[in-house]
Order: sequence, then C-alpha cells, then structure tokens
Amino acid sequence: MKILLAEDTEELNRAITQVLTMQGYTVDTVYDGQAASEHALSGSYDCMIFDIMMPVKDGITALKEIRAAGDVTPVILLTAKAEVDDRVEGLDAGADDYLTKPFAMKELLARVRSQERREASYTPTDLTLGSVKLSVSEQELSARNSIRLSNKESKLMEYLMLNVDKELDTDTIFAHVWQKEEVDGEPEDAVWIYISYLRQKLMSINADIGIEGMKGGAFVLKDYSSNKI
Repeated sequence: MKILLAEDTEELNRAITQVLTMQGYTVDTVYDGQAASEHALSGSYDCMIFDIMMPVKDGITALKEIRAAGDVTPVILLTAKAEVDDRVEGLDAGADDYLTKPFAMKELLARVRSQERREASYTPTDLTLGSVKLSVSEQELSARNSIRLSNKESKLMEYLMLNVDKELDTDTIFAHVWQKEEVDGEPEDAVWIYISYLRQKLMSINADIGIEGMKGGAFVLKDYSSNKI
C-alpha cells in the first residue's frame, strides 16, 4: 500500500513516516499543500494523509483540487482544530476521515487500515472517459461498439481509468492488479501482455482514449477526445 503524507512539522512527519514504514507501507512525504496536490495529481496512491494547516496551500484547498480532478483516493485529514465546523469543512471538501492532534499512532494506523479495507471493497459500477465506457460488473468496454474483457483486463482497465493522466510504473500496476497472485515469468511480461491486449481492444471499439508507454516503463491512460476537430 502506497501512502502520500503531507505534514509540515518535520518531527511529526518523520515519526508518522517511520511508523507507517515499519508496518510495511510505502510512504511519499511532502511538507506543504502545493506539493501534496502535485504529487496526488501525478502519482497513484492508496491513501493520503494531509495536515490541514500547511504553508503555500492548506490541506483542504489541496483536497478540493484533487477531488475536482476526479481522484477518489481515500484521504485522512490531520487537524489541530477540534471545532465541529472545521471537521465539517474537511468532510464536505471530500475527506474520508480525520484525526485531531495530538493523536496516538495506533489510532492513525487503525484509520489507515479502515481506508485500506474500504478501498479493497470499493467497486465502481461504470467508468467513463472520452467516448469509452467500462462496465465493471459486466466486464464490457464500449464506444462505437462494445467488446467483452477478461477478468484481468477489466481490473487493469478499471485501474487505468481511475488514474487518468498519471504515470503508473510496471511494479505499481502489477501490485494493484495482480496483488499477491503468482504468475509464470516476470511481472514486467505479464503487465505488458495485458496492456497490449487492452490496446487492441481499444482500437477494435474505435476508442478516443489510449495507453501510452513502453514495456518495462511507465504507462499513462490518455483522453484524446478533446483533440478532435
């Protein structure tokens, strides 16, 4: 599980990072809201932890930008403010949970695990990008016409559509789509094969979206519909 932590107090940032890392999480750390927004919009995370009061840009403003871009990654807000209005503002901005400082690290870990379970059980019904629609339940991809996907193709397409315009490296894709499954050969080969399958199927339905990237590198799902005359 990969976590984005935005906390401007260096000592607390280091402490949280250490605790999360010891639990097996991968942590990217930043110290202001602008950096948090940039990281979230360019990378893929399973959970984000934002302090509200940060320099350059506060956590709620960063959260609003992330949600406006369509990112549904679970976000936990950290706040030194205990007032109800502050908590409501954070939740209305799109936060999934909050913790009031000071807090016990055990409680933070429990909140992270809760969001991890929520994400694992979350399955959108339909996803749309450009003229392309993915029916997750039916495992069907459609645009001018439609085509059925295998279970793995559907999971990979879902992950790409939930992370449009983000560079997703091969290891990250494999971890999310294959999770703990064993595969014959190298993960790099498995990812490349299924990326190739999806490219063929996108072409067959005359899709106006496409998967950019080469074997062993990062892949990006792009929407080309706005480029049409």
